[in-house]
Amino acid sequence: MDSQSLTYIFVGVSFALYIGIAIWSRAGSTKEFYVAGGGVSPLANGMATAADWMSAASFISMAGIISFMGYDGSVFLMGWTGGFVLLALLLAPYLRKFGKFTVPDFIGDRYYSKTARSVAVICALIVSFTYIAGQMRGVGVVFSRFLEVEIETGVIIGMIIVLFYAVLGGMKGITYTQVAQYCVLIFAFLVPAIFISFQATGNPIPMFGMGDTLTSQPDTYMLDKLDGLSQELGFSAYTEGSKDLIDVFAITLALMVGTAGLPHVIVRFFTVKRVKDARKSAGYALLFIGILYITAPAVSSFGKLNLLETVNEKEYAEMPKWFTTWENLGLLAWIDKDSDGKIQYLGAAKEGGEALTGIPIFSENERGKSGERLVENPSENKNELYVDRDIMVLANPEIADLPNWVIALVAAGCLAAALSTAAGLLLVISSSVSHDLIKKMIKPDISDKGELVAARLAAVAAVVVAGYFGINPPGFVAAVVALAFGLAAASFFPAIILGIFYKRMNKEGAIAGMVVGICLMLFYMLKFKFDFFGGGTPEDWWFGISPEGFGSVAMFVNFFVSIVISKFTPEPPLEVQEMVESVRIPSGVGEASDH
Repeated sequence: MDSQSLTYIFVGVSFALYIGIAIWSRAGSTKEFYVAGGGVSPLANGMATAADWMSAASFISMAGIISFMGYDGSVFLMGWTGGFVLLALLLAPYLRKFGKFTVPDFIGDRYYSKTARSVAVICALIVSFTYIAGQMRGVGVVFSRFLEVEIETGVIIGMIIVLFYAVLGGMKGITYTQVAQYCVLIFAFLVPAIFISFQATGNPIPMFGMGDTLTSQPDTYMLDKLDGLSQELGFSAYTEGSKDLIDVFAITLALMVGTAGLPHVIVRFFTVKRVKDARKSAGYALLFIGILYITAPAVSSFGKLNLLETVNEKEYAEMPKWFTTWENLGLLAWIDKDSDGKIQYLGAAKEGGEALTGIPIFSENERGKSGERLVENPSENKNELYVDRDIMVLANPEIADLPNWVIALVAAGCLAAALSTAAGLLLVISSSVSHDLIKKMIKPDISDKGELVAARLAAVAAVVVAGYFGINPPGFVAAVVALAFGLAAASFFPAIILGIFYKRMNKEGAIAGMVVGICLMLFYMLKFKFDFFGGGTPEDWWFGISPEGFGSVAMFVNFFVSIVISKFTPEPPLEVQEMVESVRIPSGVGEASDH
């Protein structure tokens, strides 16, 4: 059976499974909608947390960005896995002991202030919408390739699917759907990795195969071959880093503390019964996430080697079908600058080659032969190939000529990854509006049924906005998601940490810190990522730190402002200080509540 038919079957069956679970576990109360009734087992919650966490950025874009950045891409591996250790040790058990539904709920009560709650709601919305933009972009890329529709149409289809089970089931439906999605996505990531590793090195274990010798060249190690080929074409050696150490440190730290401050991840620890279960959930989640993360470098390495060997100095007319398919979608482009009919794939150090950035622009003529690139000196640039980083994982099975059912499986896995996280983010957005804004501030006497209706309406509005960002993304998936982590690090992490471990921390300090942190990060992101205020080139970066890493700086500024302001303003009320003391004692925890 051809890959197209198999894709329809695999994706259709997985969607039917998700929708069936949503109907079976639909929420009948706000408690079920927000925290799945508070009775999820640690194992199921760990699996659901892993699916919630391993978004399109992890499944599609992380391996893609490592393929093109090589060693420099390891910041994503270190930051995202290290963040879960922070979350398990410093936040999960204490937030579960506090017993609230949402992060703004914690901040509003801990800092005894409606203003603090409002600021937290705004921060949660900014972080969540930035994050969800990357997920919807991933959904669009997958649908456009495997269902042969426009990216915009793919985003709309994804919106409808995720809206159905997120709105109907709430956290209860999302939790059990995410358990199924984890099984789908991890199977879909591992199977092609095992195939490709065995095909290239004879070793079926991808992480070991990456360091093994090639079957076609028994005396050559795979990474040595990739290093040599990369340098020959003008790229940096794959296993050597080129980023400044300070930027590597800043990005890694921003991703770590951003992980520990992400509202859609934190809320998962309110769905278990006990503090001990929250710790177990974090441990299981780290284990399940680690399975994919230790495999991703191998997928990246094999994918890059296969791509270089398949396309460079090869006749365009002899390119396999996958090349033309991605080219027609606008996610891969070739222009024959020397009119020799061969593809010249060159890096910045090779005869005017260029790093793989920019967006391809096509004329009215045949796509691929008449395309032009957004480069400063097109006539001087000899690189003829543009590859969108987000296609590497999806195209990998096709490049390696794997069976059609593996290609279809990857499509289903990618959609599972993107939709699981999108659902979790939608829940954060809807609960921020319905619970933290409407119930806690605007209409405290709203009924449970009315609040549930408000939550579902907020989710509908959120998915429409998310769809817009998916159709008009600000960058490739991993870059967009990294910005969301920076925003979470700059806003939530200091407020939560100080709220748990510093009794003297008051509302004035927390509010000032969150406002300064989020505003500073937004300014830097808009200036240097989107050139809103001019002068947004890497040469102008403050301290040599990229927008993806600046969340670390904004976080330290938040800590400084929060502590200084709290020193010169009144202490928190005695009952708040006693509450902070009790949160750090592991016994006596009750169910998550909205009190």
